[in-house]
Amino acid sequence: MATTATKKEVSVAEKLDALYELQKIDSEIDKIKTVRGELPLEVQDLEDELEGISLRIAKSQDEVKELETEVSDRKNAVKDSELAISKYKEQQEKVRNNREFESLAKEIEFQELEIKLHDKKSKEVKFKITSKKETLEEAKARLEFRKTDLATKRKELEEIVGETQKDEDKLTKASDAAMKKIDARLITAYSRLRNNSKNGLAVVPINRDSCGGCFNKIPPQRQLEITLKRKIIVCEHCGRILVPEFVAEEA
Repeated sequence: MATTATKKEVSVAEKLDALYELQKIDSEIDKIKTVRGELPLEVQDLEDELEGISLRIAKSQDEVKELETEVSDRKNAVKDSELAISKYKEQQEKVRNNREFESLAKEIEFQELEIKLHDKKSKEVKFKITSKKETLEEAKARLEFRKTDLATKRKELEEIVGETQKDEDKLTKASDAAMKKIDARLITAYSRLRNNSKNGLAVVPINRDSCGGCFNKIPPQRQLEITLKRKIIVCEHCGRILVPEFVAEEA
């Protein structure tokens, strides 16, 4: 039984050491990402904005084409009406009675009204075209402006990434290796704690008799239990996993 207890104690201690080692590595990765600041998000936002502007430009161009087609169709309709009027007028010269003449006159009047309607609608559509083209030009100008902005942001990000990528890749590999030493249940708990913490700290050492995460005091008896590393203990206030202060110093 004594041998089993010793193995369990070493196992828990190793898990805590591995968790704290993982925390240190991930904290270094966090520092690198902090150096990059909001640039990755700014680049992504600009890319999304450019995509949106491009879609709006394409839609506006299609709408302009549709409106221009409508103007062309109405122009052709006017020509058809004018031809019809000419035809009816020729027929009026050959009619034999007033009834036929009046009937043709009504047809002529109808076609003249059609011409007026098409002219009115054409003016309205042309106004829409002018307005849409102005909006289109503004959108194109904004697109070019934001493209320049995006190029600048991308260059800044590439420079920062270039300076830190090797370190991040090395740390990421170390993080993956450290994770393999820890069972899945603990990794899940660790990841959840990191995601819920503003500073990404899931494993913290005791610091001046307090939790290294939330700085609340830890009772002496609990500190002793943490120092012995016989079981995984979390802070009663913030839920972070606690390790002895000397572990941090040794690390």
